[in-house]
Formats: sequence, C-alpha cells, structure tokens
Amino acid sequence: MKVLFWVGMAVLVLGIVSLVVPMPRTERDSVKALGMTVGVETRHEEKIPPAVGALMILSGAGLMVVGRRAK
Repeated sequence: MKVLFWVGMAVLVLGIVSLVVPMPRTERDSVKALGMTVGVETRHEEKIPPAVGALMILSGAGLMVVGRRAK
C-alpha cells in the first residue's frame, strides 16, 4: 500500500502549501451598448480558509499512517 502513503504525502504537502500561497482569481465584467463593449478585469488573490487547509493536513497524515500500516 505504498500508493496510499504517497497520496497522503501529496495531500499533506498541498494542505501546508494552501495555508501559505494565495490562489489567484480573475473576474471579468463588461457592458455592451450601441455596438461598443466596455469591460473591466479584476484580479483577486485569496487564501483558502484555514479549516480547509487543516482538514487537508489531517487527511494526508491519516492516509500516510494507514498506508504505512497496511502491508
């Protein structure tokens, strides 16, 4: 069950990274009038909620433990 261990490791690392690195998000709004289009693009960088990151860390650690014990 080494695969389960490595999947847990990947989830654990992604959980730690998600607490530090913000995720970029882009919004586009436009208005069409008289054959013309006026638009604006807004970029936000938001971190995911800490509870989600903690859940990913705990899940990854749990998968690592289960993958290590299942032989």
